[in-house]
Parts: sequence; C-alpha cells; structure tokens
Amino acid sequence: MQYFALVLEASHYPDGFPQRFRLAFVPESSQLVVEYELPTYDRIPAVAEYRYVKAGDKVAEKARPLKERQALYKSVVAQVTVRTIHELFEADRGELVETIVLNGHVNTINAATGKAERPCLVTIRTTRDMFLDRDFARIDPVACLLDLSASLSRSPAELVPVRPVLEFDMVDPRFVEEADVLSHLDQRQNLMELKPGEFEALITNLFTKMGLETRMTQPSRDGGVDCVAFDNRAIFGGKVIIQAKRYKNTVPVSAIRDLFGTVHNEGASKGILVTTSGFGKASFDFAKDKPLELLSGTNLLYLLIEHAGVDAKIEPPEHWVEPKADLGPAHWEYISRGTNETTT
Repeated sequence: MQYFALVLEASHYPDGFPQRFRLAFVPESSQLVVEYELPTYDRIPAVAEYRYVKAGDKVAEKARPLKERQALYKSVVAQVTVRTIHELFEADRGELVETIVLNGHVNTINAATGKAERPCLVTIRTTRDMFLDRDFARIDPVACLLDLSASLSRSPAELVPVRPVLEFDMVDPRFVEEADVLSHLDQRQNLMELKPGEFEALITNLFTKMGLETRMTQPSRDGGVDCVAFDNRAIFGGKVIIQAKRYKNTVPVSAIRDLFGTVHNEGASKGILVTTSGFGKASFDFAKDKPLELLSGTNLLYLLIEHAGVDAKIEPPEHWVEPKADLGPAHWEYISRGTNETTT
C-alpha cells in the first residue's frame, strides 16, 4: 500500500492540482480501490490567449468560449483518471492488483447554498487485461473511459454527479480491524456464528430496511433463491433475486454463474449475491454488463450499520467448514494521503 501511495505522490501535475487520495486494498479479490481528488473547473483558464497591442501599449485578452472550456475540463477529468489507473497498473510489476476501482471527486462550494460539496464526477471498475490492452499514445481519454464502461459526468463543469461503482467507505477496514484488536471485548454479533436461516433472515431484513419489499423462500425449496425482493420504482424496478452466502474464502465464480442462471429462469430484473467474504477477478469479469450486484463482507457490514443499525463483525470460527473454498481469508489494508490528512 505504501508503494502505491508513493507512485501517486511521484506524479507531476500543474500547480493547483490537489493530488490528494485514499487507497484501500482487498487482497481476497486483488482489488485496489482509489478515491482521487480532481482539480476544480477554475483550473481551466477563462482566457484563451493574450495579445500585445502596440498602439495602446497594452495586453488584450481573448476569452475562451464557454463550450470549449467545459470540454477541456471534461477532458482533464478523463486524463487524470486514465493516467492514475495507468500509473498504478504499470508500477505493479508483481501483478498483485487485478482490478482497480477509481472514484474521482472534486471539493467545491455549491453556489446556491454556500455549502461544501464533494460530487463524484467519474467512476470506473476495470481489470488489468482490459485496461492495458490499448495504445495510450493515441487514445482519446474520454472515449477510453466510455469503452471501459466508466460513468463520466455528462457535464463535469456544472458538477453533475455520477453514482460511484463502489463507495470508498464501504471498503474502510476499520469496520473489521476493531474486531481483530479488541476481539476479547467485542460484543458485536458475529455473522459467521448465525445459523443459515438466521443469516438469510438478517439479509432479508436489511433489504427491507433499504426500501425493498422482500420475501424469504422456504429452505431446501428455494431453487437457488434465498430471498425474493420487489423494487416498486417505475421503469427501474422489478423482481430482484438475492442469494446470501457465509464464506470465509473468496466466493467461486461458479456461484455468480449460478445466480445469473437463476435470474434468467425466474424472469427477474436483477440478482444480488451477498457474502461475508469477497469476490475474485473472474467473478467481476463475469458480472460485468450483467444485471448482477456483488456485495462483499465489508459492503455488508457497512450496509447493516447504515440502514439497519446493526453493528456486526465477521470472524470465522477456528474449525469453519467452507463450501468449495479455494483462497485464503479476507484481510484489509487501508491508506489515506492528503495535504492536511494523515490516516492509516
């Protein structure tokens, strides 16, 4: 983690570019999550050129057209995003990172309210192979991001936000590390000690708290469905299939394939797999561009405390029997960098 921080700190940018960031690494899925602060719109000069007028012995200014200035800012946002991901993948000679999630935010003041805001202007999840398979000397940064299925603000200059593909706070290891340090004093509910039915009931309750109409299925008759939920929103809503898996190790990609098949068979609009562990590159690759949502253990802990007021922990018992497990236990590392910020 310190190494990746040094890589980003060594980048050279013009004056006024903040270069503040936070990093979190998820080893069980080889995923690096980056929250990067972008330059503000005023970094794009409003003046296109200066010209000396001999007759009046003065310097005349030529204003930059508004549309040109807005287009330049959008390009800058895209360039910083592509450059940051490229630097991280290229510096990772040992190929420890398979997937990078980057959210680009800007710190600004809302002119209407006078309050500080931090909208996300770009968000992307991409794998090493998919990202590096291009000639970066010839690409257009905006087109590159769109080709990678990134969400880029339609108007960054007007601070039109996009929804992060993964909220950085959902991978904050402090939800887990406290249990490691104070396990003998920790009275929080351990999700790994729940019975299968209790765990499924907890997940069902969580999605109810999040605004879905949920129904649990009968054990052994669920057909691969632990919970059926209904999103009542017009157009975007529909039937949602939810599977809950208590795993210590990385969820195998076969589980995601099975979920997709179930979504298809049930005629559902979306499938969600919730686990106490995490997912690997193959799972993210398979879920890409499909109506599937993968929620890891840390995502689950965040959602439980945020929506259900349940402060839980995930600690597998010593003799835990894992269904089809093939990788080691989850572990978190976290780092933050900023001009006035020091967090570990």
